[in-house]
Amino acid sequence: MTKNMSLLEGSTKAESSPDVRELVLLLDVDNTLLDNDTAQTDYIAEIRRQVSPEAASRYWQIFKELTLELGYADYLGALQRYRLDHLYDHRLLHISSYLLDYPFADRLYDGALDVIDCWRNLGQVAILTDGDVIFQPRKIIRSGLYKAASGQVMVFLHKEKELKQVEQRYPARHYVMVDDKLRLLTAIKDHWQDRVTTVFVRQGHYAADPQTLATYPSADISVGHVRELLNYSREALLDAGQNMGEIRT
Repeated sequence: MTKNMSLLEGSTKAESSPDVRELVLLLDVDNTLLDNDTAQTDYIAEIRRQVSPEAASRYWQIFKELTLELGYADYLGALQRYRLDHLYDHRLLHISSYLLDYPFADRLYDGALDVIDCWRNLGQVAILTDGDVIFQPRKIIRSGLYKAASGQVMVFLHKEKELKQVEQRYPARHYVMVDDKLRLLTAIKDHWQDRVTTVFVRQGHYAADPQTLATYPSADISVGHVRELLNYSREALLDAGQNMGEIRT
């Protein structure tokens, strides 16, 4: 059974295809293009308002346990698990609607859509992210990222383990991977070596974690905000991946 859940359409091309691109630019979603930390705070606040502070605390505990179990965030799955102990609490129906109808477009980082639009001039742009089969695609569509990326979106359970799938769909001589998690960037760099330029966006709680920063090597490029990527030329992105040294702005 495939681990890939992709929103993309069209046939998969082999690496030997004559359509091999010079450059493919891959962008994560949560805390890279979209402020997921703030959205997450809103979810918990809504449960606190509509149900109770105790419900919000218990949901958050379940969510963290499920994230450790699955390796990715599953907000709807946590709500389902919470419901097992509260089968007759109809207020949970409101919470599920709140999650699915959340205004994700309001949580896009300033300049996120501009980066996607500008980078079209550099190469093939695609979104590469992790998540469940319902909520993550919903987020990508409602935020406007699906449209901005012209439907070039892939959602995996663990994207760092699916790079061969990425290569089949987007064969390229060089890749750029933009993410807020150094752990994932390190794994991707280990796999693609100098065929990839890793870009660390220092946004969100993962990017600020001292233990993570001390554990993993620096990415090829480090920026404080996604909009700073507008300053990078195609040549600068390619050179950074070859030099294997961090460029920090």
